[in-house]
Parts: sequence; structure tokens; C-alpha cells
Amino acid sequence: MITLVRRIAVVCALGAALAACGSPQTSRTGRPDPSASSKPTAAAPAEPASSRPPVLPPAAGGLTPVFSHGPRTGGKTVALTFDADMTADQGARAAAGEHFDNPELIATLRALKAPATVFMTGRWAEQYPDQARSIGGDPLFELANHSHSHYAFTADCYGLPAVSADRMRSDVEHAYEAFRKAGVEHAMPYFRFPGGCYDQRALRALSPLGVTAVQWDVVSGDAFATDADAVVRQVLDGVRPGSVVVMHCTRSAAPTTERVVRAVVPELRKRGYRLVKVSDLIGASTGRT
Repeated sequence: MITLVRRIAVVCALGAALAACGSPQTSRTGRPDPSASSKPTAAAPAEPASSRPPVLPPAAGGLTPVFSHGPRTGGKTVALTFDADMTADQGARAAAGEHFDNPELIATLRALKAPATVFMTGRWAEQYPDQARSIGGDPLFELANHSHSHYAFTADCYGLPAVSADRMRSDVEHAYEAFRKAGVEHAMPYFRFPGGCYDQRALRALSPLGVTAVQWDVVSGDAFATDADAVVRQVLDGVRPGSVVVMHCTRSAAPTTERVVRAVVPELRKRGYRLVKVSDLIGASTGRT
């Protein structure tokens, strides 16, 4: 199993648009950008704390902490993140030829030497295990959890089916198990809520896993977009030092993203930004640089 805070082994066309969640209530910010259980195994031997991925400490009441951007001072850094979305019941569509992956996007990130964090559903990893293993094993990237089912963790989340409270933890654990079966050795202890929707009940349900919930402060608008230039402008207009940009790694639902990346990455660098991973921003926020 993967490494979490205590080395506990735990466990997309887009079904809906994404929006950011702004507080431990069901309120959300940003614009629309649109489960089976698995038991954890015994904990692996502890490794030195310095080699573990940085995470935020628990929030008040022991709730799962939420991260949306890094420090605004201390350097112009930005993290590009990509959601590899696929719901638990979209296998038939994939079998019929719909593409929930985007290998050209990953190839472009590699060609540009642009680090990124990919939030992947377990169902995506099951559909594309070779790609999941390749992304998870490439030091340019880090692979994090986007649930197994891509079902919502709150009610009324952009039309997504909802996972019940008693299955939230197992849904996340199931995704980590899917990563392990695909050959991903070091999935990160970061979790992104499907649709960006969460509340205190969801944060409480995931607290035993020791993950940090990762949101964003820049909505790219790439989901279902057909105008790549408009997405480029939205990203560049929104980026600030420490920003987390949300995009997608799903051809059928975000067909312009590869073109967006080809334009955004050179321009960000021209403006003095350094591209980093989410773990770098969290590390900077916690003093682990």
C-alpha cells in the first residue's frame, strides 16, 4: 500500500463540472469546471519523517485539513494539477471507445519538463493501469487520490451521484488499492474531493486516513471547453504566487487542455514563475522546503 502520514496502507469522463469549496460547509467558490470497500493492511515499517511527503496538521476538532494555495510570499511558484476523472460506472463507455485518458497531455508536460500533480480516480487507474504506473513512477509527477468512484462526498454536487457517509473512507482506500494494483508504489497522501464538494461530515469521515484535502485557487475552465485561448487567458489572469491551478486529464471532457498547457507553461516561465508540485507548496507552507 502507499505511504501516508503514518505509513498506513489505505485506500473519469467528468460526470459533472468542478467548483472549488471554500469552507468546511457545503458552500463553494469558483465557476463550474464541470463503492466498493477495501480493508487496509498492516502498517509498513516507519520511514524517517524527513522522507515522508509533507501534509498539513489536522484541522480543529481533528478534521481533515484543507489546502487551496501555497505561500503568497517567498517566490513565484505555481502548481499545475490535473484531475484524471472516471466514474465507477463508465466502463461501458470506455469499452465503446470513449477516451478518459490524455496521453498527449502527459507527453507535452514531459517535453516541457513541467512538473504536475495528477489527482486520479481508482476507476481511471483500473482502466489505464499502464498509464497510471507510468505517471506514478515518473519523478516529474506525483499521483494523488481523487476517490475511486468519482461520486460526490456531499449532496447536490453538480449532478454527481453521492457516496454515503459510511462509505467515504472505503472509497478513498479503494482508490489507493487500485493504484497499488496498477503498480504505483508511492501515491501521495493528498485527496481531492470529486466536484470540489465537501462538508464537515466528509472531512470527519476521512480524518483517520491522515490525508490532506487539496482544493485550488485558480479554476482553468478547461472542462468541456472548446476555446483553448479563453482557457489560457483564464489561467494566466488568475495565477498568483503559490497558486494551485485545476485542469483535467480527460480527452473526452477536456479536449483543449494539451493546447492550453503548451501555451501556459512557457508564458508562466516568461513571467518568472517556477512550476512545482503540490507537495512543494505544502512543504513551503509547513516549513519543509
